[in-house]
Amino acid sequence: MDKQSVRNKIRATKALLTVREKQEAAESVWSMLENTAAFMMSDHILMYHSLADELDTHGLLKKWCRSKRFYLPRVNGVNLDILPFDPDALEEGAYHIMEPTGGETVPLASMEMIIVPGVAYDVRGHRVGRGKGFYDRLLSDAKAVKVGVGYDFQVVDEIEVEPHDVGVDVIITESRCLRITPKSRKF
Repeated sequence: MDKQSVRNKIRATKALLTVREKQEAAESVWSMLENTAAFMMSDHILMYHSLADELDTHGLLKKWCRSKRFYLPRVNGVNLDILPFDPDALEEGAYHIMEPTGGETVPLASMEMIIVPGVAYDVRGHRVGRGKGFYDRLLSDAKAVKVGVGYDFQVVDEIEVEPHDVGVDVIITESRCLRITPKSRKF
């Protein structure tokens, strides 16, 4: 399925979710993540500040911000800068996403885990984003474990892949945790 068709299908399905379904899914996903060895061992985690149509990240950030160092991306032209998360130092930035303020950027190499937003993922770890390529550019040099999170219906059989696309190592939904092996990720 081509990327725009996937985006349209997922957007329509998300629109049908109730507030309760969204909340229960987020609780399940974050519980599974919290129980992974990778999360337990990671102190520096790049997260995203969720939009209304994404799996909610605000509760996880609030719950763990005292014991783990979270970082959020901030749009800088066509790239993303990484800044420390401070719940009191956020402002609406590009694309109506809450972004950290301040000038202290952090290198990607400092991250031990990256929670990657996505519109959809396939069973081989490929992802479809919103179409601007920000995360593909950021993740192209990432050594950290890359975790895609979402609802069960956001995992599809196959996604059209382009040479610049960067996949994830793990996909967590409300009912499963898929670990992607290198040989399953064929381009």
